[in-house]
Amino acid sequence: MPDLSNLPKYRDLPLFDGQDERHAWGVFGPDDDLGTINLLTPERVRDAAALVRRGESFNLDLTLDLPLRPPVQPGERGRGPYVHKPTRHRGGGDDSLDNFFLQGSSQWDGLRHIRFREYGYYQGLQDDNIENTERIGINHWSEHGIAGRGVLIDLPRYMGDAFKMDRIEMDGPLIEAIAAKQGVELKPADILLLRTGWMTRYLSLSDAERADPAAMDARAPSPGLDGKRETAEWVWDHRIAAVAADNIAMEVTPVQDPSFQHRRILAMFGMPIGELWYFDKLAEDCARDGVYEFFLVTKPLNLKRGVGSPPNALAFK
Repeated sequence: MPDLSNLPKYRDLPLFDGQDERHAWGVFGPDDDLGTINLLTPERVRDAAALVRRGESFNLDLTLDLPLRPPVQPGERGRGPYVHKPTRHRGGGDDSLDNFFLQGSSQWDGLRHIRFREYGYYQGLQDDNIENTERIGINHWSEHGIAGRGVLIDLPRYMGDAFKMDRIEMDGPLIEAIAAKQGVELKPADILLLRTGWMTRYLSLSDAERADPAAMDARAPSPGLDGKRETAEWVWDHRIAAVAADNIAMEVTPVQDPSFQHRRILAMFGMPIGELWYFDKLAEDCARDGVYEFFLVTKPLNLKRGVGSPPNALAFK
C-alpha cells in the first residue's frame, strides 16, 4: 500500500497505450479491490465521526419501489420493477423479492459495472478475470465500509431563482464556488454529494407521470458532473473518495462526451459512483444551520461478485 498522503497527481498517472487517458491501476497495490475507498482510513473515519454534534440522522435512500420505471421492452437493457412476496405463517411472516435489480433505485455503481473498452475494468481486469472470482466485487466495499466526511454541493440553492432543469455542466471550479458560498472547505477523502435538483422534480410528479418513459429518459436535460478530462483530473487531484448525485447518471445528461466520466471514475480510478440518491431533507437542514459537512455512513450489500447495491446511506449531523 502506498503512502496515501503522497499519491501521484493525475498528470503523473500512466497513460493507456494509444489513448490520451490516464489510470490509477496499481496505485493502491496490484491486488487492490477497493479503489479510492482506500482513502477512508480509520483516522479519517474517526475525524468524520466527530462531525456528529446534534445526533440527527438523514436517510439518503429512496424507497425501493422508486423510481417508477415502465415495463422493459423486449430486446432493451433495462431494470424493471421488483415483485414483493410477503408470506404469513403461524409464527409471523417472511418475504422475498423477485426481479430485484440492485441498481433499480438509489444505488452505488460498483467496479464491475463499467469497463474502459478493451483495456478492461479497474486494475485492467477482463471478464475472464472476474467471472468466477471475487475480484472487485461490491462485497469488498461492504467488508471495508464506506464511511467518512460527506459534503453536500447544492446546485439549485446556489443558483437560486436562476436555476432550471437544464444541461448544467458541473466542473471543479463550479463545485469549488458552491462550496465557498456554503462556507465549507473541501478536504482529501471527502464523499461528494451533488444535489442537481433532478430528484426534487421527479418526486413532485404524480405516479402516472413518473411511470411515463420520459420521466426516466437519460437523454433529457439534467445537471450533473461534466464529461471533460479536466474534471476527472480535478476529482482525482482533490482525492475524492466517492461521488454520488440525486440524478439518473451522476453525470450531466444527455451525455455527449464519448469517453464519459463513468469510464474514468469507475474503471480508471476505482471510485464509487452513486445515482438516484435523495438529498432534499438533508439539504433543507444544511441550509437552515449553514453546515454542509456531516458524517456519512453507507453499507453496500455484502454480495460476492456484486456489480451494484442500494447504498443504505445515512448522514449524521
